[in-house]
Amino acid sequence: MKLRRELEERLLSFAAENMKLTGRLSKTIEGRYVAGQLMRSSASSGANYEEACAAESCADFVHKLQIVLKELRESEYWLKLMRRGTLFPESALAPLQAEVEQLVRIMAKSVVTTKSRPG
Repeated sequence: MKLRRELEERLLSFAAENMKLTGRLSKTIEGRYVAGQLMRSSASSGANYEEACAAESCADFVHKLQIVLKELRESEYWLKLMRRGTLFPESALAPLQAEVEQLVRIMAKSVVTTKSRPG
């Protein structure tokens, strides 16, 4: 239960920090596009984790965790694109990139662990 709450908080904080970051992006076509994509994927990862915690079966839980993982990987992509496209200084993106990398590893391990359980 403690791990669940910690992950809920980390995912919520990750989405909130991305919202703050994207709010500071330039209002260019590129900035608006990347901002929208990053906001959706980062917020979706937390929302889908909440749904996973209320899953109706083990298979449903795994499926929803895989969606969380997919959304986190998408967020990771948009952060990399922001860095590569020089939409933000690397120093501003580094903490979010480190957090998303950790969250991806946690979710990937959770999927593998849950799938390996009998029954």
